[in-house]
Amino acid sequence: MNIAFVSSEALSSTQDQSDLAAQRAHLLSIARELGRDHKVTIYTRRNSDAGKARVRVSQGVTLENLSAGPAQDLPEDGMLPYLSDLGEQLMHRWGQDRPDVIHAHSWTGGLAAIAGANGLDVPFTQTFSTENSHDVKKVRLQRAIGLRASAVIAGCGDEESSLIRLGVPRRNISVIPCGVDIERFRRQGPAAARGTRPRLLHVGPLTQDKGVYTAVRALEGIPEAELLIAGGPAHTNLAQDADAHRIMLLAKEIGVEDRVTLLGHIPHASVAKLMRSADVVLSLPREAPAGVVALEAMACGVPIIASAVGAHLDSVVDGVTGLLIPADRPAQASRLTRELLADPTRRTAIGFAGADRARSRYSWERISQELVQVYENALATAVQH
Repeated sequence: MNIAFVSSEALSSTQDQSDLAAQRAHLLSIARELGRDHKVTIYTRRNSDAGKARVRVSQGVTLENLSAGPAQDLPEDGMLPYLSDLGEQLMHRWGQDRPDVIHAHSWTGGLAAIAGANGLDVPFTQTFSTENSHDVKKVRLQRAIGLRASAVIAGCGDEESSLIRLGVPRRNISVIPCGVDIERFRRQGPAAARGTRPRLLHVGPLTQDKGVYTAVRALEGIPEAELLIAGGPAHTNLAQDADAHRIMLLAKEIGVEDRVTLLGHIPHASVAKLMRSADVVLSLPREAPAGVVALEAMACGVPIIASAVGAHLDSVVDGVTGLLIPADRPAQASRLTRELLADPTRRTAIGFAGADRARSRYSWERISQELVQVYENALATAVQH
């Protein structure tokens, strides 16, 4: 198949642990996996004057940076004036090299793809971005794109429910989760150095909605344990970071600052090593559209305590591959962590079950096979019509 991915956002620009960065990494990983058997071209909006217009990413995968608007990162709303330019360039490219199927990522990518595919009669599939939107205009646009698409791909059951509420017909929705690199994230492998204290780990942005405050508050009831926090700016810039300052202020207030370590941004390649050094990973955000941290911890065979939201509800089998609790419940997080730390046999059992689930359900190979099935169904439907 000749597959066209459309993303209005550049894929190389974000180096953080945000949901957006996870989505960009997800898109590239999926493209690489699909590229083993298919031709994949990723069309994005150029966000910098550096770099080439066309880049070979891996076997079967090419990245095309199209010039539309200023060569800089733009917020979603800031892209709207340039989407028709992007659509025109897509139309020009696809006139010369017609794809078999188009897969747009985010609502802005969807609008550009619809414009570019005008008159081509190519099936069009859509993945929306991670966050729930409360912007009326954006909701209307998402509904229109969802109704126009041959298939809408939801990352979890929670997102499927949101799409149905949006007015997308249930029969047009396929639930295909975010995947995990099971070669990098695995039980066997090097672990970061550690002392004798029980180690808890939180990975992600340092903002309150991502659950890091809950993790710090939970530490108050887990004497002896240390909490490592990976995320935010580079370690050298932590001293100037307002979020980092607030976290350490909270840690000081409740008397745990000597057991909290802010690591700053950790390169993704080093996260597995860090996870394998932990006894328990905490991932307690208020929203988890992709739930990548929980998947990576499971794949590493480390017990996860996760908030019962979004993708966590699908990936974490409560009591089997991890533990689920409501968001913003530090006392509950504290109690369950103490219980896990006191029971090494249960920790090992949960770790094994988590690793097994991650490998069997969330490998890139499995995710890409499910996507191909969606593309093939969209093609078959297009032929019938």
